[in-house]
Amino acid sequence: MRVIPITSLDHPGLDDYARLTDVALRRVVEPAGGLYMAESEKVVRRALAAGHSPRSMLLQRKFLPQAEALLADHPGTPVFVGDEALLAELTGYRMHRGVLAAMHRPALPDPREVLAGARTVLVLEDIVDHTNVGAAFRNAAGLGADAVLVTAECADPLYRRSVRVSMGTVLQIPWTRLPAWPEARELFAETGFETVALALDEGAVPLRDYAGSRPERVALLLGTEGDGLSRGALRAADRTVVIPMRHSVDSLNVAATSAVALYALLG
Repeated sequence: MRVIPITSLDHPGLDDYARLTDVALRRVVEPAGGLYMAESEKVVRRALAAGHSPRSMLLQRKFLPQAEALLADHPGTPVFVGDEALLAELTGYRMHRGVLAAMHRPALPDPREVLAGARTVLVLEDIVDHTNVGAAFRNAAGLGADAVLVTAECADPLYRRSVRVSMGTVLQIPWTRLPAWPEARELFAETGFETVALALDEGAVPLRDYAGSRPERVALLLGTEGDGLSRGALRAADRTVVIPMRHSVDSLNVAATSAVALYALLG
């Protein structure tokens, strides 16, 4: 690895790390720049294990042994080393998770490639909270879903907070973005999936009942906490299911819903 001590923020290689807490900025510059951020030794290790390539790393000097171990197969990677105050000025927050790596963003696969051979997939429609997206990916990986598909307006699964909350599982489970409805509906139909909307509807079937006789291939659709699934998604759904609630509670958090639903379908 190439260790580059920094005492100012003038080095052009530091641009990848500037203003990491500015969500509006980062959701534009990261995909456009072909990068994403992997934070902590565990997450970086999972990114490398997935075959993703580092373009640089940022850390305090005390974390150099971590960087050296991680980059054993990438000896030419620039490693920027600075003091805590300078790194906080650059990124916008106090770095306390060790290494931070700017990774080359892999190209998204075709949805048909992701669906091929899959049996149970999670579909996230327009969920903008990165924490919920990351938690849903962690649930999908932990409970055995085969893939996650997200709509065009859904938050970036490779945004730093999503990756961190997912514990790096977003780097392990196959995922891609869907085309708009109804093209997405045709895609699921062509690949043999029954699309199942989780929604509050008078005609919805209780989740436990549906899970007891689920078809071979299921695409589980989840929408935003405020508005739920869009009309397009509901029209695309072959079935609608609901998790029965008590004590006047309407619904669960979307991440919690994904965990309950996947456990029912995959248990």
